[in-house]
Amino acid sequence: MADRAERAFHSTESLHDWMKERKEKLSVSLQKISLRECSPWYYDEAEGCIRNAGGSFFRIYGVQQYRHGVKVLEQPIIEQNEIGFLGILCCKINGVWHYLMQAKIEPGNVNVVQLSPTLQATKSNFTGRHGGSLPPFLSYFTEMDTKDIIVDQIQSEQSSRFLKKRNRNVILMTDQVLEEPDSHRWMTLLQIKEMMHHDNLVNMDTRTVLSCIPYVLLGQEGDVPFKDKPYFYKTAWSMNRRTIAELYHGINNYKMFCENEVRKVPLHRLSDWAMQETAFACKQPYPFEVVFCDINIEGREVTHWRQPLFAANGRALFGLFCCDDNGILKFLVRMRPEVGCFDGVEIGPSVQRESFSGEREDRVEALFLERLAQGKNIIADTVLSEEGGRFYQEENRNVILLIEKEVLGAAPPEYVWSDYGTLNILTQVNNCLNIQLRNLLSLLEL
Repeated sequence: MADRAERAFHSTESLHDWMKERKEKLSVSLQKISLRECSPWYYDEAEGCIRNAGGSFFRIYGVQQYRHGVKVLEQPIIEQNEIGFLGILCCKINGVWHYLMQAKIEPGNVNVVQLSPTLQATKSNFTGRHGGSLPPFLSYFTEMDTKDIIVDQIQSEQSSRFLKKRNRNVILMTDQVLEEPDSHRWMTLLQIKEMMHHDNLVNMDTRTVLSCIPYVLLGQEGDVPFKDKPYFYKTAWSMNRRTIAELYHGINNYKMFCENEVRKVPLHRLSDWAMQETAFACKQPYPFEVVFCDINIEGREVTHWRQPLFAANGRALFGLFCCDDNGILKFLVRMRPEVGCFDGVEIGPSVQRESFSGEREDRVEALFLERLAQGKNIIADTVLSEEGGRFYQEENRNVILLIEKEVLGAAPPEYVWSDYGTLNILTQVNNCLNIQLRNLLSLLEL
């Protein structure tokens, strides 16, 4: 580990200083306003959605979910029918893989500047529909050569906020050390992992892309996971056919037998929601509301604009149990159906509880909360933000806990114990692991 640190292009301390300087140079102002003040955004009575007058970016509709004919949920949801790029360039420097990372500014970020992929752009961004300059390094991804691809997968976004939204997660190799603009720095994966120990410093898009690194397929060519931790090392290369069958069995049963219907409806048809002065909010406690913002930020392609953001009410908990199963570290995952999920259901973490959740705790969640309160055998515990371009200061607590498998006993039917290698290979398939699980797996140390 010390050897890898010595061969880093920049010291970790200097990278923290760079992030701090980027933040201090900014002038940021965000003011909540009413929808009528949020031009060019408005409520389209005919379509029943909040939209941009130019027709670009995204729209906010209502959605209702029915199971077996009974309405179980209604809320606003973001519809953005385009696939954006989340792309990272990597290069070997001094014999160590380095990743070109960006200190990116987003209006909804808790601390404004967070460590982001080389390229983080919606289709509206990189086709110039927002009216700003094109993002740097775009051509590497629009003109990528297959021989340079480490990862190229379309993965889901937050399915409780987006309707079938996905992004293209890409990692590309370059054969040269590209020049760093002020907004970007080369850093090792070890340094990025260190930054994940700090609350709200590494953004969601970085975490989801890095979670897709195909360790099982790369062998010794890439960063060797858990190299200095033999206990973890064994599980990184394992891949279990039976576990894959279990996981797909659960997913396919849900898709085949669950009578789930999602209806997109006008916002005014949501009986429990109403427009307030600066928000569209639920009349009952709910995990989020829609707010309208006037934003000024220096250092972006566009410096002043107005837009809606989804603002969280409280902090969610995303948790992952792991155990020693005959010398193999395994993780307890669960089939997670969500209202906006592209294919109805994905594989999620052991615990995925939003604030004001109306769901009853099952025994897995109860045990997780009990062990978390005891503060023992915690492998990771970090507060991290959701994507700041659509969400206003939404942060979640991400926790990985080690338990004895026999304490839980037989896992409930919707849960499966899986080794890391199996989950890693499933990140190479579109729409298998949800973003909460991918983000948790990204926290595991090398």
